[in-house]
Amino acid sequence: MQAQKFYFPITAVTDSLVLEQQMSGLASKLMTQPPLLKLKQQNPLNFSDNLFRLEIISKEYKKSIITLSDYRNQFAEHNMAGYKFIAYEVYSLAKLTEKTENILFPNALQKAFDKKYNSLSDKMLPRLEISFDGDVHNFRKVLKKTLDKQKDTDSIDYPSALALCKSYLDYKAYSRIKPQVMQLLALKDREKFIIETKDFKTKNGNTLTITIIRKKENKSPLPVILTNNIYAGPLDSYFGKRVAIYNYVGAVVNTRGKRTSNDVNNPFEHESQDIYEVIDWVSKQPWSNGKVGMIGGSYLGFSQWAAVKKLHPALKTIVPQVAVGIGIDYPAQNNIFMSYMLQWINYVTNNKFTDEADFNNFPKWDSINTAWYKSGKSFRALDSISGKPNTIFQRWLDHPGYDAYWQKMVPYQQDFAKINIPILTTTGYYDDDQIGALSYFKAHHRYNKNANHYLVIGPYNHGGAQSFGFTFVNGNPIDPVARISIDDLAFSWFDYILKNGKKPDLLKDKINFQVMNTNTWKHVSDLEKMHTSTLKFYLQNHNEKTPSVFKTPENKSFTLQTVDFKTRDQKETYHTVSKNDSIKTTNSLYFESEVLDKDLIMSGNISGFFNVSINKKDIDTDTYLYQIKPDGKAFLLSTHIVRASYAKDNEHRQLLKPGKTEQIPIKNSIMMSKKIEKGSKLVLLVGVNKSPSWQINYGTGKDVSDETIKDAGEPLEIKWYNDSYVEIPVYKE
Repeated sequence: MQAQKFYFPITAVTDSLVLEQQMSGLASKLMTQPPLLKLKQQNPLNFSDNLFRLEIISKEYKKSIITLSDYRNQFAEHNMAGYKFIAYEVYSLAKLTEKTENILFPNALQKAFDKKYNSLSDKMLPRLEISFDGDVHNFRKVLKKTLDKQKDTDSIDYPSALALCKSYLDYKAYSRIKPQVMQLLALKDREKFIIETKDFKTKNGNTLTITIIRKKENKSPLPVILTNNIYAGPLDSYFGKRVAIYNYVGAVVNTRGKRTSNDVNNPFEHESQDIYEVIDWVSKQPWSNGKVGMIGGSYLGFSQWAAVKKLHPALKTIVPQVAVGIGIDYPAQNNIFMSYMLQWINYVTNNKFTDEADFNNFPKWDSINTAWYKSGKSFRALDSISGKPNTIFQRWLDHPGYDAYWQKMVPYQQDFAKINIPILTTTGYYDDDQIGALSYFKAHHRYNKNANHYLVIGPYNHGGAQSFGFTFVNGNPIDPVARISIDDLAFSWFDYILKNGKKPDLLKDKINFQVMNTNTWKHVSDLEKMHTSTLKFYLQNHNEKTPSVFKTPENKSFTLQTVDFKTRDQKETYHTVSKNDSIKTTNSLYFESEVLDKDLIMSGNISGFFNVSINKKDIDTDTYLYQIKPDGKAFLLSTHIVRASYAKDNEHRQLLKPGKTEQIPIKNSIMMSKKIEKGSKLVLLVGVNKSPSWQINYGTGKDVSDETIKDAGEPLEIKWYNDSYVEIPVYKE
């Protein structure tokens, strides 16, 4: 059905009036097409997302507002999620008002904005600037690019038509409302807040930009909540206003080289030094009562750990959310560098703010990574292949082990023993920086037996664990008890520590984790108590000779895997697990368990050992644990990737000896807590990383960043011995 063509005149590409005339009819046709109607059953969220856009373009504004409301209710059970769609809602409401009241669009937009603004809770207001601050210039570029594909044809297929409708709406809506709405927002902000931005000079002569935001109604000195933000731009205002709404002073400092700073921007390197001086300054200002806390996620979470490397007396607590574990899970995860690092470096260093258009140009970055992969050049060549050599990228590659370069940025070993302030860490089972966030938590408790440090982890992705729990994550429904406001939790914590308030109800013990598919939270005193036993999944398949993969093999054997690193055009392979699903198995071996005869709660990190023999000096192993649900759908439970030569010690490389049986420990895997229903099966994939998304380890023992396809030599041969096992943590009441 998606091959169906719709009439779309060639003149619409160059004539904006013709385009305007055609879009409404095209959108109306798309709403009745089988692909969209089928999506309603397969993915209700994506269906609603497409539908409200098509309704706006087809001028069915009343319907679009209803669809948007339904969409928000699916997206999350509280209005915190609504900010993502407010711009479209206000545009629809303005167009509807323009028509029904027969007034000019600017007047209708003012009415629509006022109505929506007045309907929102105070906690929603800081998010509005982010929602309305769309990149109109980039929206126009995307629309032109989409239209250019139609230059030589008078018909358009369904996928292209849907893409055209989306890009058309983005440009049309934001170009019409952004200038006026941003002015209206600024007026509202001046009524509610005192906003000051100033340059701050450090003792060594560097310049940082600081934004201070306070509620006008708060006259007395208050605790200051500081955020260290490399993502300069609208987020500065958002972070500051969010803090002020909760009745604190918001202080947002940008890193070196951002906004008005002309210093060199070297991400991660100077936070510990700079934040100490900023804390000293804010704690002594007349609007401060001398107490400082910190909050923020990802890089902003890392910044808080940098801040406690040298702890300022005024810093009373930190709330690191989804914190980057520098050198631990970024820019390398378990010592394997990721291609994404170059995309991110450009994002934060291309200009004094953030280069959103470049960062979100996923086809560009996919093509760069693919070009590198197919070229067979060294990983060091990735920046040159992108057309923009990068000294930061090269400097990071010079440190493949967790050495002094990374160690000096955050607390290391005994540094954690000196951290005696209360801390609240939040992360999620789907968080890209879960490994980093947990690495700080583990180290703090390892070196400080009296660490006053709490953890909250649930079914959240990188964004959710620093904002709010969605209704769906990765297309999977989330238990109602997990759909909490992380903001409310964080500021309840600040009230508890900085204002002698009540301890947040959720924090019943040091580790607070949501068990997916049970609608319950559990609370334990340390990570090891997240599970009560373990289940060893050996590298064998369930069959007549092997009644259970969970029992030690009677006879030692191995499965041989061969990977040719010289091949760059291999086809992806998939294993059909049921009529409803399949799993990608490229460069992996597939092991499947028997059907589980009772419910099983997996809770914690997978661990274990791989016993292998290879014909080279090193490999990067890749592990995936899946649940095959009773309905035949696959659910990813955990992953693990590691450079074998660093698996025992991430600071010092220990090469493997070809032909010798070696043991590779499984550490720093992705944590999960979920009930696995009776009637499910478990599937284990083990194999070798060979992907454009990561470095490729050719196994010579040289610095992997310098290896090329010329180092591939003979194909890699791995003997995976069947006494290898992945240990699954199991929780029983």
